[in-house]
Amino acid sequence: MNREQVRQAYASVAELYIELFGTPQRVHADDLAFIGHHLAGRPGTVLDLGCGPGHITEHLRSLGVSATGIDMVPEFIAHARAAHPHGDYQLGAMEGLAVADHSIAGILAWGSLIHLPPPDLDGVLAEFRRVMAPAGTLVVGFFVGAEVAAFDHKVVTAYRWPADEFSERLARAGFTEVERLQRPGDGTQRPYAAIAAITTGR
Repeated sequence: MNREQVRQAYASVAELYIELFGTPQRVHADDLAFIGHHLAGRPGTVLDLGCGPGHITEHLRSLGVSATGIDMVPEFIAHARAAHPHGDYQLGAMEGLAVADHSIAGILAWGSLIHLPPPDLDGVLAEFRRVMAPAGTLVVGFFVGAEVAAFDHKVVTAYRWPADEFSERLARAGFTEVERLQRPGDGTQRPYAAIAAITTGR
């Protein structure tokens, strides 16, 4: 599954996706609290990577965060700019961020790593580490399973990870986990986890 296939898949359902998920009220309250706890109150820029319609970016901005939303789907960026004209939304890809080394205070990747083929994860995390300032914070959300495996996501193929293995990948990339949130599946929602981590080392 390459990036262009993912982009096209989301572009084809962008209007429906925005209708179903495009407001903070559609995000679980525990998730918003976890995101805000780790990314609010930080000086400097926070990137919301894979921001989709921009709803969580705007939530961060409402908490006083200098948040920039980045997504590779033009339809999402157009909606975010129209819905939140005072926000900062840019087309881009997390595999190659157009920002300087060690210049970013925080990164949110909420569900935006799920379509990465597992062999590509380490490279993306290395890019996150490149742009992150010392003591920067990364918050990631992802689907959980007993092993790394693909599944039939409603939009396009996605991957689930054991939370401990994902945390280990973060550690290899230079991040130290500081808190984890896990939510079991409930029949309508798949098991999900969030990890907050800070940069370590140089």
